Amino acid sequence: MLRDLLPALVIVLASTAILLTVASATHTLVVPRGTAVLLTRWVIAASRALFDLRLRWTRGYADRDRVLAMFAPVTLLALPLVWLSVILAGFAAVYWALGVRPWQNALLDSGSSLLTLGFHQPGGVVTGGLQLIEATLGLGLLALLISFLPSLYTSYSRREILVTALESEAGTPPSATELLERLLQVKGLSLLDAYWHEWTRWFNELEETHSSNPLLVFFRSPSPDRHWVTAAGAVLDSASLVASTFASDDPQPSHAGLCVRAGSLALRRVGDYFHMPYDPDPRPTDPIAVTRAEFDDACRRLAAAGAKLRDDRDQAWRDFAGWRVCYERVLLQFASLTTAPSAPWSADRPIAFHHLPLTRQARNGP
Repeated sequence: MLRDLLPALVIVLASTAILLTVASATHTLVVPRGTAVLLTRWVIAASRALFDLRLRWTRGYADRDRVLAMFAPVTLLALPLVWLSVILAGFAAVYWALGVRPWQNALLDSGSSLLTLGFHQPGGVVTGGLQLIEATLGLGLLALLISFLPSLYTSYSRREILVTALESEAGTPPSATELLERLLQVKGLSLLDAYWHEWTRWFNELEETHSSNPLLVFFRSPSPDRHWVTAAGAVLDSASLVASTFASDDPQPSHAGLCVRAGSLALRRVGDYFHMPYDPDPRPTDPIAVTRAEFDDACRRLAAAGAKLRDDRDQAWRDFAGWRVCYERVLLQFASLTTAPSAPWSADRPIAFHHLPLTRQARNGP
């Protein structure tokens, strides 16, 4: 009885595996959002586990950065290999269930069809039809991958333009205080709004591209000293300092505050894919990782650079903490997840987070 049901059971299981694989490839390469696809997540997690083993034999940050620079490209190349392997094995199982013997011939039939080699002829109408479907899937996956890679690297290049430019503005590693000191000297306070507008657009693009293609999170800058996480941290902290500490007679919301808002939302949206916990509605009084002494030192440096600061330093500190708490937890978790280089107020105090999602996307909030 069981032997009679075995071919049907094999067809059902193999067809399910094929459909799940096609869904994984479609969601990864076509659907413009970071959807919860188990196979893709498993490949990313398995690849990261192997690279974490390799990191045990590294010495110093430069060596770790060199190893991790290969993680995202290798994982990206592994994904289509896994998809094609599952489809090949799935169709081979279907051919075997339909009577192709021995199993080696079923594998050869599947490989010949998937790679459109054509060295094995179909044994019947049903098998021939399945081989046409398999060949279409193989060509379709390769075509999708070829069209996907240019858009991925275009998004990476656009991200790195401002990250690279920040090195001359905020130093290496990037510092919020040093960034404001140089901006005050070069641009002046009246031109800072255009600067925040530029970075607001950068954060909007980051949310769109990195939530659609989460592997972009792990693509590292060409230089070990630069990283998108530390760049984001320096800009958000400098915008928070301006919004909370600089004296202004304008009652309208500042462009600096809008930049912080855009950055906070972008980091949260991308962090949702990785199950990063955070409070979606934090209180301004919640503790932050930056100390009052560090804040006061930054204020002294900014005053020496010619910035006009608010007289009430205590209220400025509370306002700064209120801005910082919106993005701090996710930012510091990204610093840990991506092994970002040490930078003031960000990667020098990361929150431990190495979990890669293996299940459905988590939602923060009540």
